[in-house]
Amino acid sequence: MDSPGVLMVVSGPSGSGKTSLCKALLEREPEARFSVSYTTRSKRAGEHEGKDYHFVDQPTFRRMIEQKQFAEWAEVYGQLYGTSAAWLRSQMDLGIDVILDIDYQGAYQVRDRLDDDSPVLVFVIPPSFEVLKERLASRGTETDARVRERLQTAEEELRHVYLYDYVVINDAFDRAVTDLAAILHAERNARARLLPRVRRSYGALIPSTPPPPPKRRG
Repeated sequence: MDSPGVLMVVSGPSGSGKTSLCKALLEREPEARFSVSYTTRSKRAGEHEGKDYHFVDQPTFRRMIEQKQFAEWAEVYGQLYGTSAAWLRSQMDLGIDVILDIDYQGAYQVRDRLDDDSPVLVFVIPPSFEVLKERLASRGTETDARVRERLQTAEEELRHVYLYDYVVINDAFDRAVTDLAAILHAERNARARLLPRVRRSYGALIPSTPPPPPKRRG
């Protein structure tokens, strides 16, 4: 392995397009992988074990919580969802980039639990709150009450933008995918990530601690 993989956590309010952006990013970056969550909800038509989710029962999920197996987990409408910490680390140790689509509460947990692995947190938003309202209303698949609930949740999510390292404004889908890909590429070349590889290649030429800054001239 030349360097560890990047763990990119992508969050954003419902209607931001974050899930579609993640899928498009994976099409551009075929060597990256999407994190498959564990869930206690029932399998839906067309879903596949290990591809869409790992489907487990409530007692199994609760045992995994007790054993601290999750990098993050949450209860959503009575069902449990969680991400395996061991799987994330195994992929990164192999040099594989992992994309994780979770909400801000999960992002806090991942940052706390995997701090040594330096997860990269990206927040996806539409260009304005009015646009977000229009996107949710135009779906036509939810009641007005459900749309209002999602907007209230979005207001809370937006307050936590300060948690994130990057913000992607999804005003044009292709450009937003390009922005996500640019973040992934930049993080692959971050000094902290590549320094061990550089030291192996250049040996004693790379000091173990930073040298003092040069003296100012004049």
